[in-house]
Amino acid sequence: MNKIDFLHILRTELRELPKEELEDILYDYEEHFNVGLEKGKTEEEIIKSLGDPKTLAKAYKASIVIESAHANPTPSNVFKAVIAAVSLGFFNLIFVLGPFLGVVAVLGGLFAAALGLIFGGIAAIAAPFAEIIFAGDFINGVHPAAAFFLGIGITALGLLFFLFDIYIGRLLFRGTVKYLKWNAEIIKK
Repeated sequence: MNKIDFLHILRTELRELPKEELEDILYDYEEHFNVGLEKGKTEEEIIKSLGDPKTLAKAYKASIVIESAHANPTPSNVFKAVIAAVSLGFFNLIFVLGPFLGVVAVLGGLFAAALGLIFGGIAAIAAPFAEIIFAGDFINGVHPAAAFFLGIGITALGLLFFLFDIYIGRLLFRGTVKYLKWNAEIIKK
């Protein structure tokens, strides 16, 4: 492979990028070749130091998706960024996708627990009234006011837990995006 082949492959692989961005990238690589040739290196040595143009193109594409997730860290954008990073190699499959899916599962469990507390508290609020209406007696000797206030406390705890989960989720998504940006930069170098 020579300089022309390298730049052609890179241009072909990055054809979806905006024209201005594509031209900037190609200009940078032409500069790499010019500087390398001035230092007495051959085109083959320069290509070897730059790496495979298809791998470089994947890193640039992943970088764009990751930047989009950084600008707007919604769950779908972060998931797309994780998939883009995983496409960069086997290492990322193990060290990015696995932990990400584990974190998403734990976060889903925390949200389910919060919702369980909320609905359990609502049931605890409603149960004494249903028991009095339908049975005409207290539940196991518990005064309805005590059950009502216990239900309010459990519901409030569930709501706080839910808000905490949202906060933790945002932190995890931001942290994931920062890690993916770092990972894509390492691969481009």
